Amino acid sequence: MSLSLAGTALAEEVTVVALGDSLTQGYGLVEEQGFVPQLQTWLRARGHEVVVENHGVSGDTTAGGLARIGWALGPEADALIVALGGNDLLRGLPPEASRANLDGILAEAAARGLPVLLIGLSAPGNYGPDYKAAFDAIYPDLAEQYGALHVESFLAPLSQAAEADPAAALVRYMQPDGIHPNAEGVALIVEALGPEVEALLGRISPRS
Repeated sequence: MSLSLAGTALAEEVTVVALGDSLTQGYGLVEEQGFVPQLQTWLRARGHEVVVENHGVSGDTTAGGLARIGWALGPEADALIVALGGNDLLRGLPPEASRANLDGILAEAAARGLPVLLIGLSAPGNYGPDYKAAFDAIYPDLAEQYGALHVESFLAPLSQAAEADPAAALVRYMQPDGIHPNAEGVALIVEALGPEVEALLGRISPRS
């Protein structure tokens, strides 16, 4: 259950770092149409004094995220969104390696006392049931271990929209590559994830 903070804006501006791949980076979109700018606009419209920093890198894996987590957080981060693992799946990387990398990212956030929203995804079945089971368990396991907020899938709103009419949803919400959402698709994702990010903001400790 998400904690809604509508109408309860934070007293001072906070910084949320969004660490991810092309979905976070806003691949194929003009800057203001990407996930991070749309999310920041959504949050500010609800009264939150927040800056969402875009640390999405197209093609990035969990290993890449771990390699850059230190400088991505910098000295100003108040919270972290992690949305990595899709490119690990595309490359068929071992689930244990992905788990170790994400563990390292969450450990760094924990060492800094930062709340985390961990956005997962589900492995396809073509790698076999053992691979799928091992990969799918990574996100809920780590979220429980670190007390992080957890969302099952970045693209879940688009999958739900496609249930009734897949072809129409593909045209309406996706770019021509069929992989990345268009601006309208991103807006749908932000509407779904926004309340989860509000819950994340509610976990930020006041600065001393």
